[in-house]
Amino acid sequence: MTASVTTGFDHLALFYRGEEDYVAGVGRFIADGMASRAPITVAVPGPHLERLRSRLPTEVVREVEWSDMAVAGRNPGRIIHQVLLAAADRRPGRQAYIVGEPIWPSRSDLEYPACAAHEALINEAFTGRNARILCPYDTVGLSAMAVADARRTHPTLVGDGRTWQSPQYDPAAAKRFNQPLPEPPPEAATMSFGEIDELATLRIFVACRAAAAGIAPRRVDEIIVAVNELATNTLEHTGDGGTVTVWTETGVLVVQVRDTGHITDPLAGRTVPARLDERGRGLFLVNMICDLVRLHTTAAGTTLRLHLAL
Repeated sequence: MTASVTTGFDHLALFYRGEEDYVAGVGRFIADGMASRAPITVAVPGPHLERLRSRLPTEVVREVEWSDMAVAGRNPGRIIHQVLLAAADRRPGRQAYIVGEPIWPSRSDLEYPACAAHEALINEAFTGRNARILCPYDTVGLSAMAVADARRTHPTLVGDGRTWQSPQYDPAAAKRFNQPLPEPPPEAATMSFGEIDELATLRIFVACRAAAAGIAPRRVDEIIVAVNELATNTLEHTGDGGTVTVWTETGVLVVQVRDTGHITDPLAGRTVPARLDERGRGLFLVNMICDLVRLHTTAAGTTLRLHLAL
């Protein structure tokens, strides 16, 4: 007998309170996927990963592709490409069942806007695809703002054994998280650039400060490549120059690239660009390299802030 093939996309927020509620809610979603003979992927932070694997039946655990979201999704800008689309594309023609938990209580306030923007952009990235994506939300450990944002970024809500459509769902919710970034600290070092022949000096500028901050040599090489790509894009696509600013915060090296360009594609950097000459190629590379990427873009200019753990 051949299993029926279901189609369509749904993005669900699971509101849970405590371990029992979490395991029960995720477990029901996995059971639904198994009943449909769907490919199932669970990407949640390590402690939740171990809790599910230890509490669910062995035959269920064997059927699931498991991933630690705290590793695979450390940078929220990587999750759509590296976790969700990868899971959905494993078995074309089947409606993939994916549990993705990008927001948990120990996520920092610095990371949160990028996480919430990611949740909003899933809806655009998966338009026309075959997938059901369940995102658990800890209503006790998370802020009231995070729970309210979940209602805006998920068309379907799950909790207390029922499922309903979110009255607060906003298809344009990603715009809420495109907010100006705080100014760099006074001690930050800045270099302006406006010509291709200045890029070699720019690479040295970034390399020296990254090495002095304690970044490992391999990571120094990576951040040089990322910044060089962004600066080249600035010169090619804006017709103007820009600035690169470098500083350290607690446990983090921050490199900011600012120019007069405007990024109009909300998924730029989160999916593989269709053409290698698109500006999104540089953003995609940056997301693959960095631990966190913050972005603010308007018609007046764009600020990209790259974070690397020391």
